[in-house]
This record gives sequence, C-alpha cells and structure tokens, in this order.
Amino acid sequence: MTETAPNSQTEKRRGIRFPVIVPVEAKWQEASGKNSKETANAIEVNAQGGLLEMKVYPSVGSHLDLTNLLSGESFRARVVGTRRSAEGRVLGVAVELLIPSETFWGVNFRLKKTSAELVRLNRAMQSGNLDPRILREFRDAVDYVRKTAWAAEEWQERQLRQRDPHTILALITSERIRRATQLSNAISADLAAQEVTSETSGLEEFFQAVGHIHQRLADLFKNRDP
Repeated sequence: MTETAPNSQTEKRRGIRFPVIVPVEAKWQEASGKNSKETANAIEVNAQGGLLEMKVYPSVGSHLDLTNLLSGESFRARVVGTRRSAEGRVLGVAVELLIPSETFWGVNFRLKKTSAELVRLNRAMQSGNLDPRILREFRDAVDYVRKTAWAAEEWQERQLRQRDPHTILALITSERIRRATQLSNAISADLAAQEVTSETSGLEEFFQAVGHIHQRLADLFKNRDP
C-alpha cells in the first residue's frame, strides 16, 4: 500500500507531547464518500491529541474514529495538520481529540506525564523554605518513582515491538539494591547523629530484616566462585 499525502497544513501543538508507542485503529470517510480504515502508531501524545504514523493518511480536516488497540477505548478526533521531513515526506498526521482525555493513550502516557510533573514539583519545592533533609528525601523518592515508571514504560514498549521485556527485571533488582544501599547509609548517618533511638518506630523490624539480609548475603558471597 502506498503512502498518500494529506492536504498540507503545518502541525500546531497544544501543550507538551510525550513520546510513546500506542497502536490505534483509525476509521474515516474520504471526500469521495469511501470509508477507510487503517492501523496506525501514535508516537507523540498529550491529553489533547497526538501524532500518528500511518501508511495511508487522511486529509487535514477529516474526522476520525480512533480505537486504542491495547485498551479498546474509542474516541472521536480530527486531523489538524501534518509533519513533514526537510525533503517534504510526510512523517505523520497530527490529530486533535474532540474531547481531551487523560486516559485514551494508555498507561505509558500517564506515567510519562506524571514523571514530568514530579520533576517540576521537585524544582518548585527547592525554592520553598523546607529542611534540606526533607528536600533530599523527596528528590530521592521522585528519582525512584521515575526509574520505576521508566521500567513500566519500557516493558510495554518492548512487548509492542515483540522484544524480550524480561531483561527489565534485572534492572529493577539493581535499582532496588542501589536504593536500599542509599537508605541504609542514610539510616547509619541518623544513628551516628543520635536521631534514631531504641524507641524509634519500626526499629526492631528493621533490625531483623537487616539480619536476614546479612545472612543471605554472607551465604551468597561464600558460595561465589573465587
């Protein structure tokens, strides 16, 4: 099937778009009255719309019925512009959802948007009058959430591209160990500063957990090849 160029109109964005890969089905009626249906990939999205890669492109102004092939959710949209390469080749069509939606593009879009909002919130908090320890704790928590969100996004995208997603689990484990080391060092500093006492809530459970981890690590290193 050959690519057809829609009526030319420069793409105009409403808000920041986030890179994703979301398979959708697009249905529309051409000017001749012919009904068309095409599978597409949304590659940049926001709550107002997105950019679709397709083999056959509808004309600017066309109204589409879009269905998210992962969730089955459907929305009405219209083509509002095109994106072209420097050579004039059509790279995609920009569509606007007739009713903005935070959910239509799926989990990956929401994860990316939430991660970006957390980064902005972290920057805003730095200008406030907060204890540096609280700011550091918040920054570390945001960093951990963003990395976990990235893992969730990457898992879905690898599945869509039919690539093995299970290598992500090893990265999650490494990140968990990094975070545990970071927290342990922070607690050690709190102990040295006498900010932790025998009355601190959860201390006994933490002591038992550290003991279990120490024993398992000792066994692991003992059995490791020299």
